[in-house]
Amino acid sequence: MFLSAIRTSIFCGCRSASKRYRPGSQSPQLQQWVVKRGQSTITADAKMPPTLAAPPVPNAATNRIVGRWLLGCSGLVVGAVVLGGVTRLTESGLSMVDWHLVREMKPPQSQAEWEAEFSKYQQFPEFKIMNHDMTLSEFKFIFYMEWGHRMWGRLVGLAYILPTVYFWRKGYFNRSMKGKVLGLCGFVFFQGLLGWYMVKSGLEEKPESHDIPRVSQYRLSAHLGSALLLYCASLWTGLTMLLPEHKIAETRHLMQLRRFAKGTGGLVFLTALSGAFVAGLDAGLVYNSFPKMGDRWIPDDLWAFSPTLKNLFENPTTVQFDHRILAISSLTAITGLYLFSRRMVLPRRAKVAISLLAAMAYGQVALGISTLLLYVPTPLAATHQSGSVALLSLAIWVLAELRKMPK
Repeated sequence: MFLSAIRTSIFCGCRSASKRYRPGSQSPQLQQWVVKRGQSTITADAKMPPTLAAPPVPNAATNRIVGRWLLGCSGLVVGAVVLGGVTRLTESGLSMVDWHLVREMKPPQSQAEWEAEFSKYQQFPEFKIMNHDMTLSEFKFIFYMEWGHRMWGRLVGLAYILPTVYFWRKGYFNRSMKGKVLGLCGFVFFQGLLGWYMVKSGLEEKPESHDIPRVSQYRLSAHLGSALLLYCASLWTGLTMLLPEHKIAETRHLMQLRRFAKGTGGLVFLTALSGAFVAGLDAGLVYNSFPKMGDRWIPDDLWAFSPTLKNLFENPTTVQFDHRILAISSLTAITGLYLFSRRMVLPRRAKVAISLLAAMAYGQVALGISTLLLYVPTPLAATHQSGSVALLSLAIWVLAELRKMPK
């Protein structure tokens, strides 16, 4: 009875309240206040900046992310180049006689698997001619060197492809950038195929040749050259996305300096590429003296092969001589670039880049001479190869600092 009375009183109170507060029953003053309050709220909302709206992509923040990603990828490519050089210097590159994209990712585990892998290696020229007394433990060392190089190459591929898919779906790339990243990913795949094509040249039987088994110097230089191109493209794209452009007046001297820097960068790249021919032919072991080659400035066997053009790519003496000339030319060009830049007013970052390039050039030449005089010890030769990549990196940095501002 008591609960029923409470329900009745609440129901009647709600009905009377709804009658009193119907829109039509409000006073004119109250209605005007409600209308003005709504208009002021709408006006204030219209004036508020859309801070909560997501910024369009790509933007400055996404460009920084993509730029750092490309710099990281270029660092991985440097690691592959250095590891490949050490693999060649330790004569490990022909230890894996098969190429499988997925299956070879797991090295042999049991004793039986190692013996089966060693048995396959014994069927190829390097074991028959050079390593016929090699033990299984020695084989494991060279196998792991080549396996590490191949796994690093797969890591490079994943570092390019997986973020590309992610950034593409997030909308981080504009139309121009999409073409660039597709080209980089395609180049990574091509680089892997070229590496196996190079290895195959060292596994082929050559009855007419009495030389030690080695990969073709042409394929080696193509493999190294493509890796350097991939590195340069990644580094250049990353730097141009991260480094703000300098507002430099387009004077005649600046245009001359920019052309000079481009030519110098091309010369540094060509010198690094010529090092692949030196490595492929073991040309660093033929004349271990400097500045003369033996007791002559120009050795007698410089043009010993016929036809003459063959000497440039297959005669170890000529290959070493060419590398010396290119190295000295690069040093001269970099020195001239440094002296020319000192006469101009340039941004501080550009001056630092040019100064570091000049310092690295002299250090790289000193490394090369030391490697030659000491009969190419592996640690020093690997450092010299790494120095060529460092020199190329500084040349690209200089070009990025001196690049022309888009209109």
